[in-house]
Amino acid sequence: MVKLTFYGGVGEIGGNKTLLDDNGTKIFLDFGMGFKRRGLYFEEFLTPRTANGIGDFLELRLLPDISGVYRKDLLKQLGRKAEEPDIAGVLLSHAHADHANYISFLHKDIPIYCGETCKYILDAVEEQSQRNLECEVVNYKQRPIFRKDYGKIPIERVFKTFRTGGKITIDSLDIEPIHVDHSVPGSYGYIIHTSEGTMVYTGDLRMHGLHSQMTTDFINAAKEAKPIAMITEGTRIDRKKTDESERKVYNDSKKEISKCNNLTIVDFNFKDVDRFTTFYKIANDLGKKLVISFKHACFLERYHKDKKLRSPSSTDENIMLLKPKRKTGTYIDEDYTEKFIKSRLKYPNIIKSEDIVKNPSQYMVVLNFWYFTHLVDLKPKNGVYIHSLSEPFNEEMEISYDRMQNWLNHYDLRFVQSHCSGHINGSDLKELIQTIDPKILYPIHTEHPEMFKKFPLNIEIVREGKMYKL
Repeated sequence: MVKLTFYGGVGEIGGNKTLLDDNGTKIFLDFGMGFKRRGLYFEEFLTPRTANGIGDFLELRLLPDISGVYRKDLLKQLGRKAEEPDIAGVLLSHAHADHANYISFLHKDIPIYCGETCKYILDAVEEQSQRNLECEVVNYKQRPIFRKDYGKIPIERVFKTFRTGGKITIDSLDIEPIHVDHSVPGSYGYIIHTSEGTMVYTGDLRMHGLHSQMTTDFINAAKEAKPIAMITEGTRIDRKKTDESERKVYNDSKKEISKCNNLTIVDFNFKDVDRFTTFYKIANDLGKKLVISFKHACFLERYHKDKKLRSPSSTDENIMLLKPKRKTGTYIDEDYTEKFIKSRLKYPNIIKSEDIVKNPSQYMVVLNFWYFTHLVDLKPKNGVYIHSLSEPFNEEMEISYDRMQNWLNHYDLRFVQSHCSGHINGSDLKELIQTIDPKILYPIHTEHPEMFKKFPLNIEIVREGKMYKL
């Protein structure tokens, strides 16, 4: 018997945690952070207590209270007995936090299956992130952490990576990972052959990106498998097809930037290698240098390692690294402790804020909202700000739209929205579902599951924690 239980992504966008149990072989399809639910209780200065292990997360249903899943150290902190893992693996669809981040809580012996490029991105995040209980995907430090433990080597998780064409066998399950197009490279859907028949999991995907053929490959393989069930994302089930595309982002952004005689600020998710390529090309076409942060360099160097992405290196002649400052206002030097910065301080293409101020029209600075204090040093008066993210928030982090506007108004920065979503629109999704033609459809990762009822298919509007038999 095959059973499905949905512990996340139910009535919300993200937070996917779907348990598949095939006669005792249990795997999770993603294990992500639910931003909407977390935001009901916590914010920047009100966060879960780490001294309580996973107690706060279980109490507020940010994590399912099930056995054989979690780290021994976190259970002990909560006053529970340590447990051996009852889960044979996690199929991670891609590296966005709403699919990946709560792997942080899982037992170290539960293997994580993901694409090679996905692992590159997770490594980049790990390199430049401060250690946090909710962001210990690649490795973790055993809790509680005392000062004497700071230098200890973290416990590494088991990752088993693949590329399209590879096969995964987990006990009785045979699994085919198929690449899909999304706003982060290394994204996969899964065709899972169970004892009751074939099941399909879409992960997150789209048909309007630069690599739509990858999603077509997935659709064709899924159709050929004649699935008895499919779990699909439905982020934009309520949106009709538009003219959005990465090409349109390029054309619209280039037009606006070419009219600006001062500094250009661009904001996009650096996990989106297509969006980076778009602005890198615009900078080259307009004779500007693209200025990135040391954190961005962590991603770029991983992309460059992956030859299929054809990404430039962080020391490319058309790229500059903005030298960071300490809280005291002085520039960071070789005595700085953060390794991801210290290891790159001797790069030949580092630039200071005052150098940009001297010739602002020669530069395009990639700057996320959370680092807008750098505008004080960059002085981008009468420039342009290209907001190339979902409006008014992106997949990973809500922002204060009003505060952003206050910064832009202070510097007379012209606001331009130019974005192409990472998620499939309702029209394309309907066509995808009808092409694959599963016997039953489980919509998740959506705030509008009821809209799937209009499709001439057997639709199951799932409830969180309820078990469904295939």
